[in-house]
Amino acid sequence: MKKAILVLGVVVVAAVSVWKLRATEVVRPTTDDDLVLDRVWLDHLPRNDKDVFQVFLAITEQPFGVFQASSQWKGGYEIFRYEAHGDEMRIIYPQNNDREKVKVKARRCSEQGMDYCLEIEGSSRGVKKYYSQKGWEIDGELAAARDRVDALVRSAR
Repeated sequence: MKKAILVLGVVVVAAVSVWKLRATEVVRPTTDDDLVLDRVWLDHLPRNDKDVFQVFLAITEQPFGVFQASSQWKGGYEIFRYEAHGDEMRIIYPQNNDREKVKVKARRCSEQGMDYCLEIEGSSRGVKKYYSQKGWEIDGELAAARDRVDALVRSAR
């Protein structure tokens, strides 16, 4: 239960932090293959507080990921485990044991004011195309988000 709360907190913190991350640029050498993991991906920047946007994250630390659809006020998500093999991700959704082989292709681009594009084929969740920017990497931000969620969990007890 604590792990689910932690993951949900990380997802929410990451999604909300996207607006603040726009001004931050982390310089890290990447190849196109390295772009998919440990990065926040959105289908579009929300236009207002009720605009539903799609989020995709795949974290190497566990490894786990999430497909999320939310506005500032309401949302839903599904967490998954995965194994990455080149441009293929083997995804398992623990809630119902669904399994998928998904092809992912990330590249540098300049669409919709973004720096990176991600195309996902074969997934029954989320959307087919996502975008990301420089500075949306999930490095130390994950640990900081986890600390904030742990503090919230402790204060809720």
